[in-house]
Amino acid sequence: MINQEKFDTARKKIIGVDRQRLGIGTLAEKSVHAILKNYYEPDEDRQEIPIDNYVADIYADGEIIEIQTRQFDKLRGKLSCFLAQYPVTIVYPIPRQKWLIWIDEESGELSARRKSPVKGNPYMAFAELYKIKMFLKDPNLRIRLVLLDMEEYRLLNGWSKDRKKGSSRYDRIPLELVEEVEITRLEDYMQFVPYELEDIFTSREFARAAHIPVPLAQTVLHILYHVGIVTRVGKKGNQYVYTVLYN
Repeated sequence: MINQEKFDTARKKIIGVDRQRLGIGTLAEKSVHAILKNYYEPDEDRQEIPIDNYVADIYADGEIIEIQTRQFDKLRGKLSCFLAQYPVTIVYPIPRQKWLIWIDEESGELSARRKSPVKGNPYMAFAELYKIKMFLKDPNLRIRLVLLDMEEYRLLNGWSKDRKKGSSRYDRIPLELVEEVEITRLEDYMQFVPYELEDIFTSREFARAAHIPVPLAQTVLHILYHVGIVTRVGKKGNQYVYTVLYN
């Protein structure tokens, strides 16, 4: 259950109430990671805990929480070690709504805040989940998708004329915790199957129902097939045809 007051406390602890904008990103740890770590475990004695040859973001009451903002493939070593001993929750932040702010590296000037037309959704996690597919059926693994509204600061250092294409992300500052989507058992993957799907469907039809691109729908279905939520019942042209196993 979302605790906005607790989230605001964690946010203020990391970035301050009267944060100077040019001071963002100066911490070794990026803001999204640091804020979520302090939201889920305010006690610093339970943060950055050495376990075997790794360091857990949070270890408390016999459970581990790992905040991972990208590159789930880098979690494989930790998961191989941790899951054999402890329940592990991976927290993955997803920008639901974001506002872009550009930083001129030479002058330090910040652009006006502009709302991005792209809105995030839980399906965006599946490209990362694919990278740890081999662990998804482990009963000790839980996934928590955290949708956040945030500001994203980018450097004007890209290759295009306006220096935006190919630019580097500097930092992201969470503004509000909007939603948490939990996967604590395999049946929870059913929440990603749109209600309006027909009994038999292709990835293209799944994409239309879920309002996501077809390549992403193919990745989602690959994972749903792997964890036993859907099965393949044939092919239509070069597309697999699926049906849902759970009612």
